[in-house]
Amino acid sequence: MRILVTGGAGMLGTDLLKRLAQGHEAKGVDLVDVDILDEAGTRDIVADVGPDWVIHCAAFTNVDGCEKEPEKAFSVNAEGARNVAKACWSAGARLLYVSTDYVYDGRKKEPYVETDPPAPLNTYGKSKLKGEHEVLGVVTNALIVRTSWLFGENGPNFVKAILGQVGKKKELEVVADQVGNPTYTPDLADALARLVEREAEGIYHVSNSGSCSWFEYARKVLELAGVADLKVKPITTSELGRPALRPAYSVLSNEKYRTQTGHALRGWDEALSEYLKEKKA
Repeated sequence: MRILVTGGAGMLGTDLLKRLAQGHEAKGVDLVDVDILDEAGTRDIVADVGPDWVIHCAAFTNVDGCEKEPEKAFSVNAEGARNVAKACWSAGARLLYVSTDYVYDGRKKEPYVETDPPAPLNTYGKSKLKGEHEVLGVVTNALIVRTSWLFGENGPNFVKAILGQVGKKKELEVVADQVGNPTYTPDLADALARLVEREAEGIYHVSNSGSCSWFEYARKVLELAGVADLKVKPITTSELGRPALRPAYSVLSNEKYRTQTGHALRGWDEALSEYLKEKKA
């Protein structure tokens, strides 16, 4: 298949292009190539490539940044998604839109399934949910994949932020009352490719297996990295005082993905161990 990836220079996009190169003709575009807020330009580049699928990764993902710039958040994450969807419709291409666990309010006490009603707390989640609606309003057989807490080599992420404090601080304060699924971008990229190869449609949740709090996540990062001289202190979300509200519990159930593909993503801690070994190498 011929597959176009928006946000191709990003953390997920880079790993997607590597995975899709195995058996497909994959092309990545980023902001230097096309501004998804330019409807005509977006339509033209999709038409020029003539893809079977477009995987739309381009987004404004800075959660606190979205809270400070809500107009930009909705422009990029909703209007931009609509432009990509219109371009796909015009070109006769299928569309995969990457969404987020932050479409949920975190009040549930067990993993969210695809049929649970979204109720986002912050502008980022609201803009991504609006993007889902815009996509499905144009391309009715679109594929929506909600994922969470991404980490990988080719972009800023929580793991890099924690390791960046080694040698600078003796103690870190990390939130202990938010729980989710850390997800390794090469593993997510493989899962997205599997769904595309199966011509899937509708909403799917995809993340690495298992869950943890940010506090537990930070401790595991330091443990696996062999760092003993940096301590982690648990704090509450209210103590941190960030601009955007976060769901207390946004763990995603992958049961639908496992049932449809026969494939399960490995545990987040196993994926983290591999990532850290590769960084060290």
